[in-house]
Amino acid sequence: MANNNNQNTKKPKFSSYWFYAIIFLFLIGFQFFSGGSSWQNPKKINPSQLESFIKDNDVKKILIIKNVGQAKVFLTDEALKKEEHKDAINKSIFPSSTENPQYICEYGALDKFEEDLDKVIAESNLANPKDLVSFDTETNILGDVLAYILPFIILIAIWIFLMRRMSGGGSAGPGGQIFNIGKSKAKLFDEKTDMKVSFKDVAGLEGAKEEVQEIVDFLKNPERYTSLGGKIPKGALLVGPPGTGKTLLAKAVAGEAKVPFFSLSGSDFVEMFVGVGASRVRDLFKQAKDKSPAIIFIDEIDAIGRARGKSNFTGSNDERENTLNQLLTEMDGFGTNTNVIVLAATNRADVLDKALMRAGRFDRQIYVDLPDLRERKEIFNVHLRPIKTSETLDLDFLAKQTPGFSGADIANVCNEAALIAARKGKKAVDKQDFLDAVDRIVGGLEKKNKIITPEEKKTIAFHEAGHATVSWMLEHAAPLVKVTIVPRGQSLGAAWYLPEERLIVRTEQMLDEMCAALGGRAAEKVIFDKISTGALSDLEKVTKQAKAMVTIYGLNEKIGNLTYYDSRGQSDYSFTKPYSEETAQVIDKEISSIVEKQYERAIEILSQNKDKLTELADRLLEKEVIFKDDLERIFGKRPFDKEEEEENATPDTKEEDQNQETNQSEETIK
Repeated sequence: MANNNNQNTKKPKFSSYWFYAIIFLFLIGFQFFSGGSSWQNPKKINPSQLESFIKDNDVKKILIIKNVGQAKVFLTDEALKKEEHKDAINKSIFPSSTENPQYICEYGALDKFEEDLDKVIAESNLANPKDLVSFDTETNILGDVLAYILPFIILIAIWIFLMRRMSGGGSAGPGGQIFNIGKSKAKLFDEKTDMKVSFKDVAGLEGAKEEVQEIVDFLKNPERYTSLGGKIPKGALLVGPPGTGKTLLAKAVAGEAKVPFFSLSGSDFVEMFVGVGASRVRDLFKQAKDKSPAIIFIDEIDAIGRARGKSNFTGSNDERENTLNQLLTEMDGFGTNTNVIVLAATNRADVLDKALMRAGRFDRQIYVDLPDLRERKEIFNVHLRPIKTSETLDLDFLAKQTPGFSGADIANVCNEAALIAARKGKKAVDKQDFLDAVDRIVGGLEKKNKIITPEEKKTIAFHEAGHATVSWMLEHAAPLVKVTIVPRGQSLGAAWYLPEERLIVRTEQMLDEMCAALGGRAAEKVIFDKISTGALSDLEKVTKQAKAMVTIYGLNEKIGNLTYYDSRGQSDYSFTKPYSEETAQVIDKEISSIVEKQYERAIEILSQNKDKLTELADRLLEKEVIFKDDLERIFGKRPFDKEEEEENATPDTKEEDQNQETNQSEETIK
């Protein structure tokens, strides 16, 4: 039975090009067998040679073609036996419906040619001189037909070419053909050959895997659920930040379900032609219903699922809304497709239409969050399978050094570490390669050859030492790991921290973080009594934090327990602020007050530890990179450190000091 299936799959499929080939062969055959042109290529002679043949009584017939300017010469049977005419014998293996001439004689003026022939015939002793010469006109049917239809063929070919290009190209699948432009562009995956991803390849995401695993089980064994009165869910929406594994989870579902799996992107529905998006939705669900039970996966569904009536100020283009309306109807409307489950992924669930999010369409919304410590270790396990690593590599240590990293970030770290180890000529990837990879990804490429004057370097050193000093003295600031004045990316220097993974943040924690971020500018003020442009990223960070405290989290006494944050995203399309002008002035004053208080606090801390700040900056100028041990030798043991912290921790998250302006503005005391 299996052999029969294989034989059926190997049978050639019908192609429209076969039809064109048959027509072409028919035209060629018609031209060939009609004798409209000489396929045997008769030998050409001049009029004097023809006169000689007539005098020798070798010519049986002369057919003058008036409209071509040629005379076809047919020899007698006796002449064909002569040695001089052996090259004129027809040796073609192809059959012909008409008699073929042995010679072709091209003439100039027809009157002169006829006069010369009559004269030669009269002088020759021929049996039937009157029947020797005849006249005819020759028509080339194929040439005449092509002359009429070729311009139309060229125009149609150009039109089809342009339409194919506008519709996505001839290689874009069935939706790219001009006559199939309304067809779905979804790719159907074969569970036997295409899908190689399973749930074991998806590390972490235990809750999300449990949800989608139930969908897979429902497709495999529906009686287990229907016997209790349950119904198969219509759809599941995967929501989460970029790189957390939403698309990978859908691939795993395709690999595990063993049912037809249609995959496409939300942008595949969008086309320049009116009505194409809705047509493709109908065709997609029709294909899925024909192969039900089946799964449809729509990646980046926010391309067509945005809330209707938003950001459409002109009202001129509602093609996207028509596509969304058709999708809503197909998922849960009259004539609903049964046993067709829709999986969708997006990182912008706040902009999706409410009708799309309701139960009965997307029954489940699965939030795929950034991985925690345990999940990061599992993700490292998956991505390190093809990499040759050192036997002493500690995955727990790597997981602790990558807080806030997504699955895609961890995959990038593993690949970058392998590249760094190969660049160094190592046989295996070790711990230091991974730490260098984290530095490279978070901070950018080192620029050791960047030209920095001694005055600028001193300013940068005190700036970074200020960050380190303030963060060391504050309880809730993230524990410092490394400080460097080696330029990376757009930063001239950086202080690296290992932040605590918190689920909630208190007011004092945010204030300590803001104070530590302002420690760089405060150090410039304390040491040089001048400030520079190097604190741009610090100012941007603290301004956002202060604004969030006042307007989002309700952590300000004057504004009170109010928030102006709109989780539905409606404020993005509003022309008015959700508060009055008086409140706006209060908000501006409170944001400024919070930032300035933390700035003064940082100046006070640094003024009290000015000698230690100077010692730290001098060591930073000497070594260019200092670690936690250097700070402990200068400041003593940090009283707020947790005992379980790694002794040799390395950088993870950093606060960059970007110098957007010219470095000439940085001044130092000589």
